[in-house]
Parts: sequence; C-alpha cells; structure tokens
Amino acid sequence: MAGARQRLRIDATAAISVTDLFTIGIGPSSSHTVGPMRAARMFMESLPSQPERISCELFGSLALTGRGHATDKAILLGLSGERPETVDPDAVEILVDRIRSFHALTFGDWTIPFEGDRDLLFRMGEFLDEHSNGMRFTAWLGDGREISRDYFSVGGGAVLAGEAMGSDGPIGHNIVQPFPFSSAAEMLAQGEETGLSIATLVMRNEAAWRTRAETEAFLDRVADAMSASIDRGLRQEGILPGGLKVRRRAKTIHARLRAGQEGMQPAAVFEWVSLFALAVNEENAAGGRVVTAPTNGAAGVIPAVLAYYRKFVPGADREGERTILLTAAAIGFLYKKRASISAAEMGCQGEVGVACSMAAAGLAAVLGGTNQQVENAAEIGMEHNLGLTCDPIGGLVQIPCIERNTMGAVKAINAAYLALQGDGRHIVSLDAVIETMRQTGEDMATRYKETSLGGLAVNVVEC
Repeated sequence: MAGARQRLRIDATAAISVTDLFTIGIGPSSSHTVGPMRAARMFMESLPSQPERISCELFGSLALTGRGHATDKAILLGLSGERPETVDPDAVEILVDRIRSFHALTFGDWTIPFEGDRDLLFRMGEFLDEHSNGMRFTAWLGDGREISRDYFSVGGGAVLAGEAMGSDGPIGHNIVQPFPFSSAAEMLAQGEETGLSIATLVMRNEAAWRTRAETEAFLDRVADAMSASIDRGLRQEGILPGGLKVRRRAKTIHARLRAGQEGMQPAAVFEWVSLFALAVNEENAAGGRVVTAPTNGAAGVIPAVLAYYRKFVPGADREGERTILLTAAAIGFLYKKRASISAAEMGCQGEVGVACSMAAAGLAAVLGGTNQQVENAAEIGMEHNLGLTCDPIGGLVQIPCIERNTMGAVKAINAAYLALQGDGRHIVSLDAVIETMRQTGEDMATRYKETSLGGLAVNVVEC
C-alpha cells in the first residue's frame, strides 16, 4: 500500500511558483487543516446545483489524527465557503458552533442540512490507494443524482483531485520558465551558465506567472505575515486548546530575554531564535494565522531565521528578506518535486527537516554565499534531520512539534555558517540527501508518519 500511495507526488517536470510554496492561512496543520478546507470548498464549487445532503469521509492520517489537527472544523469551514487565506481565526469557533447548533451549513445562497455524526466520518485505519491524506466528498442532488469525488492533501496545503491525475496531471505543465530546474545539479548548472544567483533564477522564473513588482509584493506580504505571527505569539498567554494543557511560554521567555538584554550571554542569540520559532508554533497550535513554509507543522523555522537576519545581521533590508525567501523556495521546489513535504509520507523529516534545509540555504545566500555554498547549506540542513519521525501526542501539533521548530531554526543557522566556512565542495550532494530522505520516508513504518500510532504518541501518557 505504501508504494501505491506515492502516485500523487508532484511531477518533477511541472513548474512550481513561490505562491504555491508560501501561503498565508490558519493553524494547526497545512495538510490536515489548510488542505481539507480548500478541498471542501473545491467540491462545493464543482457542484452543478444545490445538494439536499453532503457527506465527507476522512481516510488515512486525516482520520487517525484529524480531530487533533482540527480537520473536522476545517471541513465545515470549507463546505461553508471559507478560505484559509481569509477566514478570521477568532471567528472559527463561532462559525463551527453555528453549524453544529443549527445542524445545517450555508454556502452562498444554499442552506444544506448537515449532521456531524452522520455526514462527517473518520474512517479509522482505512487508506485510499493514492495518498495517505485522502478525503471523499459525496453530494446528493434534488434530481436524484449522487456525485462523489476524492481529494488528497499532499502537503503544504496543496490539494489534488483524484480524477485529475489521470488526465492533465498537476498544475504547472503549461508554464514555460526561462531557467527551469528539477534537481540541485540542474539548478547549479543554470547558475554556472548564466552567472545568476539562485534567488535571481527563481525571480526570473516567476515572471512566467506575474511581473517582478507583483512577486516582490507577494514576498513582502509573506515576510510581514511571518513577522506578525511572531509578534502575536509573543503577546499571547494561557493554555493551548486540545486537552494536553500545554501552556504558552513565548510571552514569559520574551520578557526574560528583554530584561537581560544589556548583559547578553553567549547563548542569547540562539535563545532569541528559539523564541521566535516558539511564538509562531504556539500561534499555529492555537489555530492562529501563520505562513505555510513549507508546512504549518514547520511554520516557525523560516520566520525565526528571517527574524534572526533582521535582528542580528547588520544591514538587513527588504531585498535581503526577498533573497532568503526566493532561495528557500528554490530548495523547497526540489523537495516537492523529488520527494514530498507531507509528514504522512515522509515523517517530520519532510516538514521540519525540509524547512531547516530551506532556511539554511536562504540565510547562506543573504550572507553572501555562492550558489555552491547555498546548496551545501541546504544539504547540511537536511542531512542532520534524516529519519525524523512524526509522532504528535494526541494528534495535536504541540508535542514535540513546537519545540522541534526551535531546534530546526537553530540547526538551520548552524548549517548556513558551516557551509560558509567551506568553498562549496562537499561529498554528499543535495540531490543525494533528498533521495535519501525519500527512501527513508518510504521505508519508515506508517506508525511514525503522522498517525500518532507510535513514538512519543504512545509512550507518553496524555495529561
């Protein structure tokens, strides 16, 4: 079954944009919250007329850890026409409670009966062949027709419809980029031939979709949203939802670090970096607004490294932030094309590991690294995350996920500086480490891939 579920991986020949890799949405999970919300809305938009009834069945990892990842709420929101990019995080509970109280949902002018126990089903232990994160929506129309469609949340909030894979394939096949690359070797060759940095290659490729000014505006919105998620996380306190009684720590740690700024200890920089990541992932766990980068479970790594650049690197500016994001995106493209960023397929090496690799590359680039040093930084970032499992306690994106982002951010900075100490020559290539990650993910037992059936999830008693 594991082999069959690899079919929906992104085609290596398809073009991917930075807007596909970085999206602004809500927590706690890109694959279990953002993706299902998008899929539910897609299904509603596909219907030819108002249905008399709708149901959704969740399979695989979505069933096993869906309640802890708020998948049920995401489905209700998507069926009601909400988008992860625009839904108000503070209004989510109100919207969901209204559906449950009135036993009906509203989509535009349609009002449709909806009984949660009957119409939203968690198919525990059942998997659809194409992917571990499967959903099946069914609508019964007034004329007697029954429409059923499968959707798959393949990581990072991306959604693929089952029937689409047999026809035109993934989005991106009709896009012609001036400097396409599907491997790190091709990326480096493009840079060598043109004399362009990795960030510039990506920016030139983005012109296939939009103007440079529009891409820069998008990148600035992403950077600002990352900063805002840190700022809000630093202001909040209390207990995170879900039942584990995990207390927010970012506000308290922030106050302590600010009080001790005048006599900064040698480790203070890394304490700040850890704080930045902690703040973001506490926000994510609470269902707040974060940037999928490249997933929600790893949403704190790149923002923390970006904040490190702003706070501790002299001369930091907007152009530098764009360089970090563009370079990180280039690395993210490779993981999406050659492996996966879905923890349900790869374990957490596909989330925090990929985010660490992306962030390391971005930081190395903005610090003046050559393309070869940047590729080396990305390779180091992943090499030391290989085999990282996804075993969230209670199916919640809290333990070990929140702290794991702090480790990923610190490791990314270490990887960048280590790569900058060399000349770019190294034995293990980025392509080799991505392939190793893919093989490791396929060999990894299902219980360690976002199912909460192994690891910490079964060895720690829930409080």
